[in-house]
Formats: sequence, C-alpha cells, structure tokens
Amino acid sequence: MKVRCESAVVSVGIGCLLLGVAASADTLIMRDGRRVDGQLIAVRDGVIEFEGLRGGFFGGRERLRVDRDDVRRIEFDEDYNDRNRDRDRDDRGFSRPSGLRERDVSVDSAIGWKDTGIEVRAGQTLYFSATGRVRWGPGRQDGPSGEGNSPYNATRPIPGRPAAALIGRTGDSNDYFFIGDEKGAIRMQSAGRLYLGVNDDYLQDNSGSFRVTVYY
Repeated sequence: MKVRCESAVVSVGIGCLLLGVAASADTLIMRDGRRVDGQLIAVRDGVIEFEGLRGGFFGGRERLRVDRDDVRRIEFDEDYNDRNRDRDRDDRGFSRPSGLRERDVSVDSAIGWKDTGIEVRAGQTLYFSATGRVRWGPGRQDGPSGEGNSPYNATRPIPGRPAAALIGRTGDSNDYFFIGDEKGAIRMQSAGRLYLGVNDDYLQDNSGSFRVTVYY
C-alpha cells in the first residue's frame, strides 16, 4: 500500500505517516491499523487528499495523496462530529452526512460561472451530486467528469484537469477547485460565495447544462 506525497511516492511505513497527534484534527484510519492525523482536503478520483501533521514541537504540514481503498474510515474532529452525529457511513466511511442543507443548481455550460447563492467558510466541507451532459465543441459531449484522457490546456481555469468537467470557485478570486462526478467530501480552502462552472476556455460554442445538488 502506498501513500503519495506531492513530491514523491513513499510507503506507509516511512516519512509521511509518522505524524504527530493534534488536538483538533481529522484522522485517517488505515486498513493496516495505522492512524494519520491532519485535515481532510478532498476525496476525488479514487484518491484522498489529506494535509498531514508532522510530529514534534516544530512540526509542520505535508500534503498527502492516499489511495481510497487503503483507508478503512475517516474520523472527523470534534467540531465536525458535533455537527454530524447522525452520519451514516459505509465500510470505508465515505457516505454523506445526514442533516445537511441542500440546494439544486443548473450550471449552464455556455454562460460561465453560476452563482449558487451559498456562502461558504474556509474549512467547511461540501458534497456535490451532478448529472447531465454538455456539448463543448464539434463532436464533444461529456458528463460532469469531463473529457477522458483530456490533454493539458493552460487556458482552462484548471489546466491539468479534464476539459468540460464540473468545477467550483469561491468568491471573486481564482481559487478554483475540481468537482467532476465525485460524491466524496471537498473541503473549502477559502471563504466566499460559491460559484460553479465548467472547465473550458471557450464557452461560445457550448450547450447543455449540469444539474448539481450542493450539500452544505
């Protein structure tokens, strides 16, 4: 089983998983029994993005990318648990919490950013459920996950992620994040109004929309 850091691939037994315990932290419970403390960033494309806490007084943080199948469950910090005591988990702990507010949004692929009317907080965890297909050029039609084997395009909002995929933004900044068809948790990195759009650099030839339910 491997844990991938931003800079390298390392085994669970070294480096990245030798993390200290923090007073208020999320915890990955690995299938081999190990515990990783830190903060959940997102669950998407079969990979958990997690900001781990290094041990020691001078410990810092390190971004980890962990295979989803290698995690038995996620334990959230006390503040999160207080808000979500009725969470229904599957065997791996990736189900959506109960009791969340929800809002349905139509994301038109030809218009640009859709204002959801939702104000989010930095660190808030959101869930998304998206359906529909958009046409974004001659012979090009895709669902929320976007174009398969999509090449890098520096002019897209998120150049390295699939074209025409569902993406999000907070506030008026360029703080974009990828959603696709992921049903897992996505933690907001900054506060502000939530906008949804498609990962495309030319909208004039687009048609169709995604129907998105935001759980917050």
